[in-house]
Amino acid sequence: MSLAIDVHGLNKSFGDKHVVQDVELKLEEGRICGFLGPNGSGKTTTLRMLCGLLTPDSGEGQCLGFDLIGEAAAIKRRTGYMTQKFSLYEDLTIEENLQFTARVYGLDRRRERVDQALERLGLAQRRKQLAGALSGGWKQRLALATTTLHEPKLLLLDEPTAGVDPKARRGFWDEIHALSAQGLTVLVSTHYMDEAERCHEIAYISYGKLIARGTAEEVVARSHLVTLRGEGAGVDRLAKEIGARPGVEMAAPFGAALHVSGQDREALEAAIAPWRREPYRWTPVEPTLEDVFIHLMNRSEDNFQ
Repeated sequence: MSLAIDVHGLNKSFGDKHVVQDVELKLEEGRICGFLGPNGSGKTTTLRMLCGLLTPDSGEGQCLGFDLIGEAAAIKRRTGYMTQKFSLYEDLTIEENLQFTARVYGLDRRRERVDQALERLGLAQRRKQLAGALSGGWKQRLALATTTLHEPKLLLLDEPTAGVDPKARRGFWDEIHALSAQGLTVLVSTHYMDEAERCHEIAYISYGKLIARGTAEEVVARSHLVTLRGEGAGVDRLAKEIGARPGVEMAAPFGAALHVSGQDREALEAAIAPWRREPYRWTPVEPTLEDVFIHLMNRSEDNFQ
């Protein structure tokens, strides 16, 4: 398949802070890629370089077949970029925001396009409502409608569902998969592990460096992480004590249970040995993507320190 994104060696600094370091990213057309990483890791900066809003200090490649640096204007016209913060006009109605966006892009059949967008995202009954009066979930739908109004080939979403309730998030992701099925390529940054698992593949960036890439299952397998699940009355209260023992990289309560993880199984077994008795029970389990996320964070060096 053709590559919608094919870039390598991307670097960007702000003053003495090297925010993005030699990032290489390839993404096939029609795929959804989750872009993960702790706050301040360079996700937003990378997204802005890919859509032509920022010029890399160095690096090269193509987006949608256009040169990342020399043809940035062509990339912008064919890309939809949804920012973290709601950035539409709150004193305009839903319909007026869409009409304004259609004029900015110089689209033909504006009324038809706006009506179709309103229907597709369930906004038709609210078309006269002021954008500033919408809840988080409805603002998110409006932002997605304006971002896709010009029928982009690449969609970049920067933590689009932060602060949105689970039902609205699920509806949002159903729409993303519907768009992907029509050939739209999506790169979405998120901190929600359930959202990452809904992506075709994920890319993990930590403090400017891309350090993991593949499907969720592949990233978990390559971590070589071992996780033991402890159950029994009060086991979750042992997190701090067990987490301080040699070989334990993390000990995190999961409800009333406790997940203890590390890469050395023998060291883990030794760490929990004092609690290998009633009322505690320990079983090996598959590490979750969240376990791997924290594992990768713990092994990364903050480039702002």
